[in-house]
Amino acid sequence: MLRDAIRTIPDYPKPGIQFRDITTLLGDARAFRAAVDQLVQPWAGQRIDKVAGIEARGFILGGAIAHQLSAGFIPVRKKGKLPHETVRLAYSLEYGVDEMEVHRDAVRPGERVILVDDLIATGGTATAAIGLLRAIGAEVLAACFVIDLPELGGAARIATLGVPVRTLVEFEGH
Repeated sequence: MLRDAIRTIPDYPKPGIQFRDITTLLGDARAFRAAVDQLVQPWAGQRIDKVAGIEARGFILGGAIAHQLSAGFIPVRKKGKLPHETVRLAYSLEYGVDEMEVHRDAVRPGERVILVDDLIATGGTATAAIGLLRAIGAEVLAACFVIDLPELGGAARIATLGVPVRTLVEFEGH
């Protein structure tokens, strides 16, 4: 059901890339609910203080997950988008370097946090987000994604950081 709700757009943003578009999943009430329920399920009944969502699709999923877990929400944003004192980290992308940031006071030391985004590819963005969250004192319990592209190794990269990974659907290729 979830796989069928995800649209694939060939050659976007460049030739050879198969872009996995979850906007179709988000627009399908049953699929959206199923994805959120499946991402929440392992932590139902546990103490989760915050859910951190990576800009931008991670905001949508993370907000829904935080609501279901009665947890707060932390936006992990691109550089320059947050108004208060931040912690920033540079990370590598396939096509260059970018920076992301969180508010310095987004968590209290030891708060239990789950990281959420739509897709895990090489793991660069999620690795940076985990580093930021840990830098401000979070205990990162898990990283959750709707889609995994296992050939790119991101989930394995996150696991080497001691952070369990939960994904719902796998696609081959890029």
